[in-house]
Amino acid sequence: MLANISHHGNSYKIDLSHPLDISISLRGDNKNPMAWYLKHPEIEPVIDGDFIGKVSKGSSVNFNNIWFNPHAHATHTECVGHISSETHTIQQHLKTYFFKAELISIEPQKKGTDLVFTKEQLQKKLKDFNAEALALRTLPNYIGKISKNHSHTNWPYIEEDAMTYIRELGIKHLLTDQPSVDREKDEGKLLAHKAFWDYPKNTRFDATITELIYVPNKIEDGNYFLNLQPASFENDAAPCKPVLYKIIE
Repeated sequence: MLANISHHGNSYKIDLSHPLDISISLRGDNKNPMAWYLKHPEIEPVIDGDFIGKVSKGSSVNFNNIWFNPHAHATHTECVGHISSETHTIQQHLKTYFFKAELISIEPQKKGTDLVFTKEQLQKKLKDFNAEALALRTLPNYIGKISKNHSHTNWPYIEEDAMTYIRELGIKHLLTDQPSVDREKDEGKLLAHKAFWDYPKNTRFDATITELIYVPNKIEDGNYFLNLQPASFENDAAPCKPVLYKIIE
């Protein structure tokens, strides 16, 4: 299933029958990724009197309640409503879902007790950047990311000037395999989030951050098209299934 795309005066071809899923599935046990000191999600059948919503328990259907937090448990896409005093939802502000994207892999640098992504690293990787979306894969990359408990790990984060550089490149949609673009414990400063959205002075309402992705090693760095499809939640963030499509020509 081939699609020809005209984008900013250039023509591209992608194969829609070969999607590259970079989301992490949500599951109801401790093999699910976790962050922000929450326990794992729960997926349990509805119980109402004699009714148990599970076919193996005699019901005609499986009928589950699901408890989770999008920021802590799932690949999720968030808008500026995540940090603003005003209510803004991902459903209100993300109105298009297909973007030219670049995937890069970077090993964060040691800075004191932290691991950081720096402006200098990004400048080297993004010399000829020409896209709306950027996916950042942290090195080393390993399958354990899909079930990692990130709480109290002081994960790698993006420095403020590096994020300002990302914004100045015109990147509207940033994707990362970390639980946050900011330091785990930063006293509420949220410097990278604020730099990306240019909040509160010149807020970019149509820009998004997607966190807790997982990009398998078989997917090479380079240019792609991205389908970014958050669930229809009236919330600052929603679970999302970002999918890359390799550019054939």
